[in-house]
Order: sequence, then C-alpha cells, then structure tokens
Amino acid sequence: MHRKVIAPSVLAASLLLVIPASAAGYGPGAPGIGDPYYPASGNGGYDVSHYDLRLQYQPKTDLLEGTATLLATAKQDLSRFNLDFGLKVSEIRVNGAKAKFTTSGAHELEVTPAKPLARNTPLSVVVKYAGKPSEFKVDGWSAWARTPDGGVAAQEPDSAVWWFPSNDHPLDKATFDVSVNVPDGTQAISNGVLQSQTSKLGWTRFNWRSNKPQATYLATLAIGKFDITTDRTANGLPVLNAYSKDLGDNAGAARASVERTTEVAEWLEGVFGPYPFNALGGYVPNVTSGYALETQTRPFYSPRQFSNGANVSVVVHELAHQWYGDSVSVDGWKDIWVNEGFARYSQWLWSEKEGEGTAQELADWAYASRPAEDPFWQVKPGDPGAENQFHGAVYDRGAIALQALRNEIGDEKFFQILKGWPAERAYGNAKVGDFVRYAEQASGKPLAQLFETWLYTPGKPDVSALNPAQPSARSPRSAPPAQGAPAAGQVEPRSWKKIAATNSVHEHGRGSGSGHDGH
Repeated sequence: MHRKVIAPSVLAASLLLVIPASAAGYGPGAPGIGDPYYPASGNGGYDVSHYDLRLQYQPKTDLLEGTATLLATAKQDLSRFNLDFGLKVSEIRVNGAKAKFTTSGAHELEVTPAKPLARNTPLSVVVKYAGKPSEFKVDGWSAWARTPDGGVAAQEPDSAVWWFPSNDHPLDKATFDVSVNVPDGTQAISNGVLQSQTSKLGWTRFNWRSNKPQATYLATLAIGKFDITTDRTANGLPVLNAYSKDLGDNAGAARASVERTTEVAEWLEGVFGPYPFNALGGYVPNVTSGYALETQTRPFYSPRQFSNGANVSVVVHELAHQWYGDSVSVDGWKDIWVNEGFARYSQWLWSEKEGEGTAQELADWAYASRPAEDPFWQVKPGDPGAENQFHGAVYDRGAIALQALRNEIGDEKFFQILKGWPAERAYGNAKVGDFVRYAEQASGKPLAQLFETWLYTPGKPDVSALNPAQPSARSPRSAPPAQGAPAAGQVEPRSWKKIAATNSVHEHGRGSGSGHDGH
C-alpha cells in the first residue's frame, strides 16, 4: 500500500536494469479492490476460484500453523500482487517457484513471483505461515475470539486476515476446503459439509468443504469442545449444529432456538426459493460477544443472543442471509441494504406467519415510534457510510422500504421478486441499484422515487410514502409526538421486543454505527 517515491529518471534507469523486455508491460495489482468504505480491503489484478486451507491449531497456546493454497487467475499482466493477511509468513510459492514477499500497511502481503504473470494465466499460490491470531490487531481491533477451550473466527466486514491469506472482499468469492488438525477431544467447525474425520497420534483432523462461491468474511472457523447434533432435511441436505459445552444458563435457550434451523429454512424456501447451499446448521461457541453472523451454511451465534430465552427470530435473520447476503452478496459495502434490509424483513414475515404482528403493523410501529428529529432518519440505508454500516436504520428503515414496495406493487409481484432476485443473481454480487432495476422490470412499475425516498433521502418520509392506499388506517400524516410515541390506538406488535432483542445481531465492534449494535 505504501510505495517509495522515486525520481522519474532514476525509475527509468532501474527499470532498464531489472525488468526484462518481455515484462515491460507488466505492473503490480492494486493493493485494494476499490471499495470506498474500506480502501485496504481486497486486492486488484487477480481472481481467486478456490481456497485449500490445511491448518493445525493448539488451543492451549493459540498457535495456528497453516498452509494455504489459492487457485486464481491473473486479470492483468502482473509483476506483483497483494494478499490480505496478518500472521507471519515463512514461504510463498507461485506456480511452484519460490516468490519474494514483504508486508506493508495493516495487513498487506506483497508477493513478487519469480516470473511475471500474463493476463488470464492460471496461478497457484502456496503460503506457509504460523502465528497466534489473538496477538494480531488492526487499529487495536481483532476478529479472533479466544475461548476457554479454543478460538473462533467470525466477524464482519472482515475476519480472514486473522487465519488465512486471501483476496478479502465479497467481490472475489471462491469455493473452500478447510482441513483442521486439533488435539483429540477438541473439534473444529467450519462451513459446508464435514467430508471426513480422522485421528492419529493424539490429533484429530476435520475436513470441511463449502462447494459454492463464498465471500471470505463468510468463512468461519471454531475450535473447542462442542456438543454436536446432526440431521438431514426432507431434501437430504446435512444439518449440523454445535454448542459449546459451557454455555451455562444460556445453553437451553440456545438449543431451543438453533435446533429449529431446519424448520426455519424450509419456511424460507417458500419465501425466497430453493436453499442455495450444500449444508445447514449453526453454532454457539462460548464467546463473550453479543452478535450473530451469517457465516455461510453455518451461522455463528453468541450465547448472549439467548440471554432472555429462546429467540427464533435471530435464526430467521441469519438464515435469510443465506439467500440475501451469502448467495447474492454486496458489490461494495455501501450496498449493505441488499443484505440487512431483507434479513430484517424476513423477521417481520416470520412474525406475520406466527400471528405475532404483520409486516405492515411492524412497519407502522417502526415508523411511528421514532420522531422526525431522531438521528435514525438521517441515515441513508442505500449508502449509510462506513461508520453507519450496521446502524438500525439500515435494518428497520430498510425493511420499511420493502413494505412500501409491497404496498406499491401488491403481494403477488412482491413475493415473485423475493424469489426471483436470488435466483437471477445466485452466487454473484449486486448493488442496490441492481435490485431497484430488477424490481421495476419484474413489477412493470417505475419505482426509482420510492427507493429514493426510503433509501437515499435523509429525514423522515411522509407516512403516505409507506402506504398511500390507506393513509387513514395508518399513523397520522403529521409526525408523531416529540417523544416518538405511536398514534392513538396503535398497539405494539407482540413480536416487536423479540425482534428488537436481535438488534445486537451484528454488534461486532467495528463499523457499527450508533443506534444499532447488531448483523
């Protein structure tokens, strides 16, 4: 990321001395993929198709040793490229030959292959490394959680740099094989399907495979002592849930919630279409955090999510992300609404199904309970800014936008869109504008102004923008009282507090805006 400034004449002379004629047109890949929210995230110049991670972890010392093999393709003529990584590297090979490497910035690993790489050239990158993930910090922050019996990697917007080298941005998704060796009696949990489990000389190796494109922040690793339950769905998909053995008073509520994963996923298939991946499940490690995360095929849940009893709503939220966020991922982090607005709305739909308040009632309550002067209304869900990426407005105002869309186009078209969008964009990336254009095409209606009002215009919209067909049945057209009280006669939906309890779902300590400490 940081380059020494060299006088042009000196630079020209040095190029003549060290760069062969055949490499004259080659240049370094960019140290960032171009995301304005996180300029250092990801890298330019190549595209990864597969990660093979072969790891060994000792819980007592937090020592992680690894060999990562990345299969990729050069997207330009490359003299050098970057990986995102924080642990100490001992050797890198590119296409079998030793490569030179150095570090820069907070987590940039600069790799110079023995020979320049021509555009469209397939490449294999093998990185050998070791270190203690808990000792690596970025701006004083860590995505690796030590636990009494191991460690956990599960964070957003990034966690990969703590345990494997990568092109760390959702734009570069890949398939994963994760093989982890741990002391006997300890388990290693990751994404996808457990392919095999073998023991030798006091160590047990777990081999996991996630066979659909997966963003690097959605790769997870949990090492510890777990109680594991397994099952299969009606369609034959393997279900694996894992619970730390020392969850204390939260153990029962955690199980009572996460064990409903199959039921929730089957219901979501009716809303969003066929489940997009090769496995289901969830895990609850003994961490002290309060958030949850949609780690692909196997969401992560903090025990604190269940401190007030079972809450299936958080399971609904994270499983909805398997369609909206995991299969269809953000193009850039400014597009977070295509993840979170839909996951929150799925909670409203679950409430509707359970008879605990319709989506309209929840939208009305979310609208009426915040006065016009509340800073909540100044956050733009369609581009909230890095500091407000996980602000409550991205969730609740983002979900209100979907209810407004439903009111505008009717249930038939609305639910066709909820299924059609993840089918059309499966395993890819999308911007907010892509969804707006899709909704207009699918509904046959101009919708730009609706989305401009709810996603991009600071301030509290007039209530008629939520449901123009029935303004008299909703909150008054004037703003609610200064304290944000709902209109006379409005009753708080039974599910409101339960859903609000999941507002810590994405409290990950980085990038969270005020007003929301949850994913």
